[in-house]
Amino acid sequence: MGQKSIFVFMQLRRLSLTNYKNQKAFELDFEAPINAFVGNNGVGKTNLLDAIYHLALGKSYFNPIASQNIHFGADFFVLEGRFIKREEEEKIICSFKRGGKKVIKRNGKAYDKIAEHIGLIPLVIISPSDQDLIAAGSSVRRKFMDGIIGQTDTTYLDALLQYHRVVDQRNSLLKFFAANQQFDPTALEAYDQQLLQLSSPLYKTRKRFMEAFTPVFEKRYKQISDAQESVEIHYQTQLDEKPLADLLQEALSRDRALQFSSVGLHKDDLELRLGKQPVKKFGSQGQQKSFLIALKLAQFDYMQQQQGVPPIVLLDDIFDKLDQERVARIVHLLSAADFGQIFISDTHAELTEKALQSSAMNYELFSLGNPKNNIL
Repeated sequence: MGQKSIFVFMQLRRLSLTNYKNQKAFELDFEAPINAFVGNNGVGKTNLLDAIYHLALGKSYFNPIASQNIHFGADFFVLEGRFIKREEEEKIICSFKRGGKKVIKRNGKAYDKIAEHIGLIPLVIISPSDQDLIAAGSSVRRKFMDGIIGQTDTTYLDALLQYHRVVDQRNSLLKFFAANQQFDPTALEAYDQQLLQLSSPLYKTRKRFMEAFTPVFEKRYKQISDAQESVEIHYQTQLDEKPLADLLQEALSRDRALQFSSVGLHKDDLELRLGKQPVKKFGSQGQQKSFLIALKLAQFDYMQQQQGVPPIVLLDDIFDKLDQERVARIVHLLSAADFGQIFISDTHAELTEKALQSSAMNYELFSLGNPKNNIL
């Protein structure tokens, strides 16, 4: 279906699931740039998108607890994806058995660390749960920022994981001091020195990222909303105020009382503004939706620029959450030649197909739960 095909540099050709969430067994091949899963609620549309995400990022987007992604009554799950990246085949298998460790294999060879896989299959997901970027706490926005950088910079990802391990160890030591009514400044200083060494490059990378990401986001918002108001993202970090060494020293008494580390990069945030006001308080529902989609499209742009291939895009139920005018704008943007493969889930087959018919890209509609199509 559709009118015109494009060459895709990053493509999922086959997806296979065994005992994953509500799917006991599933396999499907993909040829079109746009693939839409349609059907009633509960048939597993979102689970198929999540399986693709799981293969790319090594964990579920919606439930990172591996054991809770096993099909009811089973003891394991296996996901398999056959990808084409720059005309090279990448066969990815992700498996997990109760009581064991998750294993990810690339072309038959298991990774020593799952983090080594991050970035091989670039991916962006747009989901109703993205509302948490606006409504929830700072950890969600940090995760968004770190997720983008981590898919494009393995050095950053490694340093970030080390940083969080040191923070966890420092917190454990503070709890130990409180429980035993003792204090050893030398032991705490050892962790502080590690944080100082790790923080500087992480801080600089986040600053550089925001300088590159912000103008791309602003451009995408204008394309989606056709609005006159300006949007802003501000990187908020305590390290802009003073060096981490000073912050740690000033917070020492507070950290001992709280029994956790109250200053550092793990407290960073992104301030999201519409005009000069917080989008959380002053943005309409439509403005907030446009804001979120612009963030994700900007993520696509940034990752494509950094990796040289268009990320796979997952659109979970967004047509049901947006008015037709915004849907038309998004489809138009996704029809651009610089976008790659897109997977969509939605409950309204006719509305979804109508939206896709305006696209210049080939598409295929998979009706889930329909006996005639023999899918699920």
